[in-house]
Parts: sequence; C-alpha cells; structure tokens
Amino acid sequence: MPLSTEDFDYALPEALIAQAPIRPRDAARMLVVRGQALEDRGVRDLPALLEPGDVMVVNDTRVIPARLRGRRLPRAAAFGGTAGEGAAVEIMLNRAEGDGTWHALIRNARRLRAGDEIAIEGAGLTARVVEKPEGGAARLDFGADPAALEAALEAAGEVPLPPYIQRDAGPRAEDRADYQTIFAARPGAVAAPTASLHFTPALLDALAARGVRRATVTLHVGAGTFLPVREGDPRRHRLHSEWCELTPEAAAIINAARAQRRRVLACGTTALRLLETAAQGVDDPRAPIPPFRGLTDLYILPGFRFRAADLLLTNFHLPKSTLLMLVSAFAGMRRMRRAYAHAIAQGYRFYSYGDASLLFRQEEDLAA
Repeated sequence: MPLSTEDFDYALPEALIAQAPIRPRDAARMLVVRGQALEDRGVRDLPALLEPGDVMVVNDTRVIPARLRGRRLPRAAAFGGTAGEGAAVEIMLNRAEGDGTWHALIRNARRLRAGDEIAIEGAGLTARVVEKPEGGAARLDFGADPAALEAALEAAGEVPLPPYIQRDAGPRAEDRADYQTIFAARPGAVAAPTASLHFTPALLDALAARGVRRATVTLHVGAGTFLPVREGDPRRHRLHSEWCELTPEAAAIINAARAQRRRVLACGTTALRLLETAAQGVDDPRAPIPPFRGLTDLYILPGFRFRAADLLLTNFHLPKSTLLMLVSAFAGMRRMRRAYAHAIAQGYRFYSYGDASLLFRQEEDLAA
C-alpha cells in the first residue's frame, strides 16, 4: 500500500513533552530497539551496548541565536509608496550562503519585497531583502562583515527553541547552554542535534575506555526541521537544503571500522543523513564512503536502503514528522509503532529535551 502521512501519527500526552533536560544529561533513559525486543535501559548503558572498535559519529555543529526581530525601514517614494511602513517581521536564519547572505524563514514575509531594508531590533544592524520572498522564505544580505552579524546575534538573537518547549517570556538564560551539545564547535545550526545532548565528559570517558572510536562530522541543522509534513502523501514533502561536511579524516575512521567489520553508530538523525548522503554516490555498498562537502536535502522514507550506519542513537520525534519517518525507515515501521507505544506507556520523556532510543538497523523486513 502507498505511504500516507497518517501512518506516522500517534497521540502523545502533553505531560510527556520534556520542558528541560534531565540533570546530569547522561541520566536520561534509553529505549533499546533490537530485533523484536524492547529493552528499558539508560544512556549510561551505551558503552556496554557497543563493542571495542565500533565508531560513534557525532555532529559538531553549534546552535546560533538565530531568531531575530526587526522592522522594515520606510521605502523611498520613488521605490513604490509609503503604505504599511514599519511592518514588524520575525526572522529565523536558516542557512549561510556566503558573503553575508543568509537563507531565512520570515514571519510576515508578505509585507516584504526585493530591495527592502530591515532594521534588526536591539542590534544596530540592517538586512537587505535580496529577492522577493516566496513561501515565507527569503534571502537576506547582512553585509560582508561576519563579525557585525555575530555581534548582532549575541546582542539581540534568541535561541531558536522548538515551539513545543514552552517559554512564555522567551528562552531562559540556561537554554543557551542546555540547547548546546558537548561536541558543539562550528557555529551555524538553528536547531540542536538533540541525540548528542545526552553526552557528558564521564560518558565519553567510559566510551573511550570501552574502545569505542569517535568520528566528527558537521551538519548545520536548518529551520526546516520544525516544519510539519502537510501533504497527505509524504513523498510530496520537500526538505530545505542543509550544509554539511564529512572530512577525509572522519571518512577514514569510518571506513577503517567498516573494513574491520565493526559497527558504525550515528549519533542523531543529522549524522545519519550526512553519512547516507555521502554514500549515495557509491554503487557498491561495501565500498568506502567518500568525503563530502556541500548541501544535502536527503529525505529518508521507509524503503530507503541504508549503506553507512548500523545503529542510530536518537530522541523521540513528533507525529507526522520527517524524523519519525526516518527512524521508521531505519528500524521498521511496525517496530517503531511498538517502541513509541511502549515509551508512552512507560512514561519516557519526548522530543528535544527528552529521553533517547538506541535503534539497531533492520534490513530483513523494512516494514517490520
């Protein structure tokens, strides 16, 4: 039967949506989905579930305070009139495109057109609309000085928390640290790779003592991660492109493990999508995964043939979301329905600040 977005719906009690991370971070619970078994474990059990020589792939993207507020500056009369001057807009930076230009999602974008100038509130900076906004998205030019934009973000930007994390007065001061992973190094994401929010120095030490190796990749998570699938047929949905990099050094670590028949654990759906993007250009699934640098809009649905990762560490995802579709492709649709029903019954904490799951890849029956 054809896929339907309704196939990925489920009812979640609001009380299970985590509003803050558990402390310490590695005290989170972890549901292990392996074959037909469901095991209630904890994130601290991860070293015992891995083998010496396994490779853990982590995303080192760093979340920037990407939500800005501004007002359109008055237009010159020769430019087309004065109606509606000073329209307020909310900007969510999505992807850097070089030379100070960003792809952004804009609330109230219908009030803008190419050439408009937006004064960023509290920042002493303006942005120019490069081209007519379409579908709530536009390209904005903040000028060629990256330090000016960085200063503006620090002064006036907000941590772009997902809408299901309730903050009546805006993000709290602690969210700037809480919504950042231990691996965060390269600024550019507008959402955290949340599977990695569970790691602590103690857990990393335990993994190293177990002989688990680590490869670091980068995927700057875009604002599209918050967008729901509105089409009844999920295959009609399109993802925003995101910038990512698998360096030659990281590829060598991963390929050495694969050559030795060791397992590859993708820490998060972002790391998994990058690995599978790089592997798409390889005809032989046993061949080495090449380095990759560029944009990806890889959209993974059930039926996808995975080549790069054997295990996936991930949080619990929203109903009808592309990420729930991805994990269903990785571990099997019926398995994930059982896993989510079990997690709800057992009171697991859901979404970005919630608990984790460790999924073993299932290839023998993609629908199982």
